[in-house]
Amino acid sequence: MTIDKIRQDISDNIGNKVKVKFNAGRNKIEEYEAIIKELYKFIFIIETETERKSFTYSDVLTKTVELHFE
Repeated sequence: MTIDKIRQDISDNIGNKVKVKFNAGRNKIEEYEAIIKELYKFIFIIETETERKSFTYSDVLTKTVELHFE
C-alpha cells in the first residue's frame, strides 16, 4: 500500500462514517467512530461527537492508525 492509495481511499470516503483505532503507545489504544471531514496534502481531519482530530497518511501506512470504512 502506498500513501497515494491511502489518500485516494480516504478521499473516496470523505463525509462518511469510519471506525478509527489509534495506537497511542504504552499499550493505550483509542477506538471511536468518526466522520472524515477534511483532506490536506499531508493530513486528514476526522470529527468525533466531542472533538476533531488530525492524522497523517503515514500514520495509516505505519499502522499507528487503522481505518475501517462502513
